[in-house]
Amino acid sequence: MDWNNKPVILASASPRRKQILSLAGIDFTVHPSNYHEPDDENATPEVLVRNHAKLKALDISGNYTNAWIIGADTIVVKDGKILEKPIDRADAINMLKILSNVTHQVFTGYCILNSQNGKLITDVEVTDVTFHPLTSDMIELYVDHYSPYDKAGSYGIQDFSAVFVKSIQGCFYNVVGFPIAHFTQTCLHHLKSLQ
Repeated sequence: MDWNNKPVILASASPRRKQILSLAGIDFTVHPSNYHEPDDENATPEVLVRNHAKLKALDISGNYTNAWIIGADTIVVKDGKILEKPIDRADAINMLKILSNVTHQVFTGYCILNSQNGKLITDVEVTDVTFHPLTSDMIELYVDHYSPYDKAGSYGIQDFSAVFVKSIQGCFYNVVGFPIAHFTQTCLHHLKSLQ
């Protein structure tokens, strides 16, 4: 991808997003956004993740006069209910019980912002994930020995919870936290229009 010799800044502290961007060979610097505003309860999941990704990128854009800034946001949705990061052990257990033996969606919105001129593009990737039935012992083992607290929906498909997954339709990396193939295609087709 032609970044036009501008630095690329990731507005996220997510270790998974950093790893995925590195896998794609993108040279970037991390500058986590401090953005956190109340959610618009009337927004669809797609609109919500697009807006969050955009606002995260805009939050740090004032620090850079000539850079590409990437913002992203991931949520898990089951029957219209948004499952973000759990607040405590009980919340994590409850989320995993909700996801047991059903299909849910993972939405990741991302934003590419040119800080020089303010032009930006946002997009969203959606992946369907179906879990096997989960026993209480499996759920408690996961919550007590892994790290559900920094993950939307209380699970990370790249760790032990991979055994929960019956099927996945769509992008695996979207479920991890960043749809790198979708993002790359967006860059290839639209990056020049943002310059």
